[in-house]
Amino acid sequence: MLGRTSTAERVADILRDRIAEGFFPPGTRLSEDSVGGALGVSRNTLREAFRLLTHERLLVHELNRGVFVRVVTVDDLNDIYRVRRLVECAAVRGLGEPPYEVRAVEAAVLAGERAARDRAWQDLSTANIRFHQAIVSLAGSPRADELMRAVLAELRLVFHVMADPRRFHAPYLVRNRQILEVLQGGDAVEAERLLASYLDDSQGQLADAYGRKMSRR
Repeated sequence: MLGRTSTAERVADILRDRIAEGFFPPGTRLSEDSVGGALGVSRNTLREAFRLLTHERLLVHELNRGVFVRVVTVDDLNDIYRVRRLVECAAVRGLGEPPYEVRAVEAAVLAGERAARDRAWQDLSTANIRFHQAIVSLAGSPRADELMRAVLAELRLVFHVMADPRRFHAPYLVRNRQILEVLQGGDAVEAERLLASYLDDSQGQLADAYGRKMSRR
């Protein structure tokens, strides 16, 4: 039982990454035969992995139809941002005395700027997600990191429905760098203010566009 559970967690990690990368877009049915065959795992192990990801709100089980990648609602999106404010802003607010260890934040900013130059919009989306993960990692809390990983994986279900990822990520590159530079300067109070404003604007823009997109589906 322990061996199967451990394997199921590894399978869930793989599927979570594939969902985040857009390999399985929202609404996709996950066939036990094809997915289990591709990963070389038993049906029971795969079902346990599906159960784990259903608990994370990435998958949904529909009676007599199977398991599907979840389609997020606008209410879900608003709740995701509510959690993001609670976690991300608290991570910055809880910083002690400067200087702060922001190498991971800087790496994410540089990766985003490089992706924009290369017009690699999926990479830009990934870099932006990593920026926010790095912000939360400043708290030094494995539990906060785990919570944020699940929240941001669910948020990427929204990004995959949008037709133009550049529109939703490129404008925030400048703001990512601004937050980085303020943290490098040791001003956590200003960094939190900038981050809160950033999340407000991002939520409003994304919720409006996503709501219009979903109403046409």
